[in-house]
Amino acid sequence: MRLVISLFASGLLILSADRAVAQSATGIVEIDGSVADRCLFTTPSETISVGELALGGTGTQAGRLDVAKLNGQTRTLAGWCNGTAATISVEAMPLINRSFQGAPPTGFETRINYNADALANRVTASDTSTTAGAGTTIPVGLFTGDVVVTVSGSSTATGGLLVAGVYTSKIIVTLTPNVSFGGGSK
Repeated sequence: MRLVISLFASGLLILSADRAVAQSATGIVEIDGSVADRCLFTTPSETISVGELALGGTGTQAGRLDVAKLNGQTRTLAGWCNGTAATISVEAMPLINRSFQGAPPTGFETRINYNADALANRVTASDTSTTAGAGTTIPVGLFTGDVVVTVSGSSTATGGLLVAGVYTSKIIVTLTPNVSFGGGSK
């Protein structure tokens, strides 16, 4: 019996030694990455073609700006910004007669001013073409969808007759991601 107990005890020692050698261990592989803060227009341009800008007929307003041709015109761009601190701004550039050179004679106009609004993510950025540069930058945040651009308030400086020719303009809508310059203010 002693021999059996001794063999049994020897077997337990061998088993416990095997278990001490066969311990599990855990290793970890970590994954990291990043997404750049950006904005993109997926429909980046549209055109407002209004045709004849002057009123017709024979009345006292004939030949002057037909504000109904511009006011209320809308076009829809589409875009997105993937950062919470993104902004939107709009710049309305005057509608200028590109065919006529120099200053128009008294009583005539070669420049049409207007206001432009850009609505995105329930916020509106605005500008007027009477002053150079973009209007106030507005936080637009994280969004994807329509950017609706609307023209309003069209006018000429004196209400004069429009000089014949081709009039062109641009409304520039800018979506800007949060850009950090590091270590201080922007």
